[in-house]
Amino acid sequence: MAQPVTLSTKKYDLYIDGHWRPASDGATLETHNPATGEKLADIAEASQADVDAAAVAARKAFHGWARTGIPERSAILLHIADVIEDNLDYLAAIETMDNGKPIRETTGADLPLAVDHFRYFAGVIRGDEGSANVLPGNLLNLILREPLGVVGQIVPWNFPFLMAAWKLAPALAAGDTVLFKPSSATSLSVLELARLIAEAEILPPGVLNILTGSGAKSGEYILKADVDKLAFTGSTEVGREIARAAAEKIIPSTLELGGKSANVFFADADIDLALEGVGLGILFNQGQVCSAGSRIFVDHAFYDEFMGRVVDEFKKVRVGDPLDPQTQMGAQVNEKQLDKILNYVHIGQEEGATVAVGGERLTEGAYGKGAFLEPTLLADVDNKMRVAQEEIFGPVGVVIPFKDEDDVIRMANDSVYGLGGGVFTNDISKALRVAGGIRTGRVWVNTYNQFPAGAPFGGYKESGIGRETHKSILDAYSQTKNVLVNLNKKPGGFYVEG
Repeated sequence: MAQPVTLSTKKYDLYIDGHWRPASDGATLETHNPATGEKLADIAEASQADVDAAAVAARKAFHGWARTGIPERSAILLHIADVIEDNLDYLAAIETMDNGKPIRETTGADLPLAVDHFRYFAGVIRGDEGSANVLPGNLLNLILREPLGVVGQIVPWNFPFLMAAWKLAPALAAGDTVLFKPSSATSLSVLELARLIAEAEILPPGVLNILTGSGAKSGEYILKADVDKLAFTGSTEVGREIARAAAEKIIPSTLELGGKSANVFFADADIDLALEGVGLGILFNQGQVCSAGSRIFVDHAFYDEFMGRVVDEFKKVRVGDPLDPQTQMGAQVNEKQLDKILNYVHIGQEEGATVAVGGERLTEGAYGKGAFLEPTLLADVDNKMRVAQEEIFGPVGVVIPFKDEDDVIRMANDSVYGLGGGVFTNDISKALRVAGGIRTGRVWVNTYNQFPAGAPFGGYKESGIGRETHKSILDAYSQTKNVLVNLNKKPGGFYVEG
């Protein structure tokens, strides 16, 4: 079993202009381990003055950072990746303690994916050659990419470290400077990364600024700050506020928002892959995943067999100490989130759904100290029910039978969201037809919740705007400059002689 690690401090300040400083008004928040209830540390809550100071520092740093050569920026990203890799077990343990997710996920997925993300963008920018061609009139057409400026980035609590990598790697690669705000519930791993980067003197002062605090205060202050772009991952409700703030400033925004994704299981699917796919879809990270396969559509031809097998598998899932490598599902992020999830279970029952498995809080023994929930499936669900339309953000899947391809595509698209989705079948033609028919940004086939660098991730409809984890995101962190050069040796005849 992994052991809790000792944090570098019990009180974390803000990281502004290469220095650690307390909030200007002395405000702090507490962060707790959701598996034990133990207080981990105090974190500073940034004031408007703190955010403005960070924006000034980032603006000043931008002028030098933007002129940094591509090879140097690439080397810096690789250095950051090395620092993460060298401290992977330490950072993973902090992530697990602060968030409640199993150590097997932080060491096996979140942190390695973050390392790869920095390395991916280090390579992408080395391969960006721009473009040039000759247009009619003998004009040389040069298309150049230039850094955008200062960007404000806000991420949620479900993947604190990985979301930081998704945001920071392309912004730094593009030559931008950053005001970065992690969730107030899960700031520690990002603060520790900033400490490691500062101690290694990897980035010039002001390029990276970490502003902790609540979304209602520190987050709102970033929306008002002098920034050239906003990037946000979180709820659709807050995403609308981000989009409005960007529109008022006439600056771009990228938004990765909520989801209620369809995970589709046909009768010809490999049953073992299918069972794993249900677990990956709704139990990974305790179901606290924006792209979670929370609507489980099952071919009526093997509905009974499927339900019997999956209920047995859910009963076997090991819920417990997140630091135990054998734990498959840890704690929900906090009591508030646990209460929200349980309320949705009750709503489902009131709507006519039945609890096929789970549905209860775990309270016996060590469970009583934390926010633990049983893996849960709701059966007898209609796609119009609230539990089938609203994002629960927990380990609660709703199971809905379907008749054929057209039927499941229709129901899958009957949602305001369009972020993820899955198709399990041994018929690749069928898989591609269904994947093409569902209006969603990502479809997994015979797997779920895989997030490799190089594969674009983002949503349709109310699930957001833009694509991350792919080189195309550099367009959102850059300006496109066009230079037209006249290659003619003689004037074109603007002045008429005589």
